[in-house]
Amino acid sequence: MIHFDCVSKRYPPGMDALSALSFTVAEGEMVTITGHSGAGKSTLLNLIAAIEKPTSGSVLVAGQNVGSLSRTALPYLRRRLGLVLQNQQLLFDRTVFDNVMLPLAITGFPPKEAAQRVRAALDKVGLAAREKALPIALSGGEQQRVAIARAVVSRPAILLADEPTAHLDSATAADVARIFHEFNRAGVTVLIATYDAQLFPAVRSLHLDHGHLIPSIPEHSLTRASC
Repeated sequence: MIHFDCVSKRYPPGMDALSALSFTVAEGEMVTITGHSGAGKSTLLNLIAAIEKPTSGSVLVAGQNVGSLSRTALPYLRRRLGLVLQNQQLLFDRTVFDNVMLPLAITGFPPKEAAQRVRAALDKVGLAAREKALPIALSGGEQQRVAIARAVVSRPAILLADEPTAHLDSATAADVARIFHEFNRAGVTVLIATYDAQLFPAVRSLHLDHGHLIPSIPEHSLTRASC
C-alpha cells in the first residue's frame, strides 16, 4: 500500500529532515510514527500525501510514485487519503455539518448522498447530535472528532493523522485513539504520528531519531537497503 525506498528530504539551507528511509506499510495495517519533536514525523506524512516531494528516493502509494505526480493528478491521489492535521483548520463560521461536508462539496458530490455521508461520519465519531453547532461551542476533543469526521467522510483507503491526541486530556485522548482503531478494524490503512504510542498498544511503530529510522525488534516490514 505504502512503500518508501531510500527516501530523504532536505530543506534549505541544508537541513536533513529525513535520511534514507525505507519501509513498507501493508494495506489495512495500522502504524504509529514516533520520535522527538523535529524527528521528521510530520514530514513523513506530508510526503505520503504529496504535500511535499522527496529530495531523493521514491514514495509509492498504491503503486504510484506520488513524488512525480502532476498537479492535475494530485486530487485523484488525495481522494484516497484522509488527513487529520495538528491544526484542525475548522471553519469557525460554519456549522459542524458544513465543516464535514466541505471535502464532498469541493469534489461535487450529489447533495443528498453527501448529506448522508456527513451524518454517517458524524455518527461514527459520536457527534450526530452536534451537527448544527459551531466549532467554537465544542470542546477541544469534540473539535478533533469533527476533524476526523471530515477526514473520513470521503471514505478514504488511507487515514493519516498528525498528533491527533496532542493537547487533549487522557480520557479524551483515549477516546480519539479508539476511533482510529475502529476505522482500522473496518479495513482503513492508518498512520498516526504521535508522542504517545501507549494509546495504540500492539501497533507497529516506526521510530524516528533526527530523520533516521531506528529499527525495532522484530523488524516487521522494515527494509534494509543501500541508498
